[in-house]
Amino acid sequence: MAVRRHVGVYPGTFDPVTIGHLDIISRATRVVDHLIVAVAVNAGKGPMFSLEERVAMVEDSVRENGIGGATHIEVRAFENLLINFAVEMEASVIIRGLRAVSDFEYEFQMAGMNARLNNTVETVFLMASERSHFISSRFVKEIGRLQGDISAFVTPTVHRRLLQRFAEQG
Repeated sequence: MAVRRHVGVYPGTFDPVTIGHLDIISRATRVVDHLIVAVAVNAGKGPMFSLEERVAMVEDSVRENGIGGATHIEVRAFENLLINFAVEMEASVIIRGLRAVSDFEYEFQMAGMNARLNNTVETVFLMASERSHFISSRFVKEIGRLQGDISAFVTPTVHRRLLQRFAEQG
């Protein structure tokens, strides 16, 4: 009898990837055997970094932090419907992080829609840890743009890339 491999998809824009995202990635490795960190195109959000840059930052950050262990982590870009991407990747679960009660309503509706579109893929919510529940990419960019110290919220590689991008933007 073949052992079933549990594949999970953790989607996001990751513009940029933060310590909070890495916390969820690390904890998701305890739930699945293979984790696909799915970097969304999401042009509607007007990302600061290109899709390729965001994929590279996630890969670098996962490697820098030694995340994975027995779980294989793969970083992939996607631009189709999340539930379709999850099915294409043969995922049985979508991992979503919740920082605050305000995240819950949107995520609850999204999970319901995904279940309605395909009920073979479950959505699992992981609560952000107390050390990272306040971190968001939007806040990191805003603080950094205003020359605040963001080094505690991102990896050293992401920090360097953000500082470089802010300098380019003047």
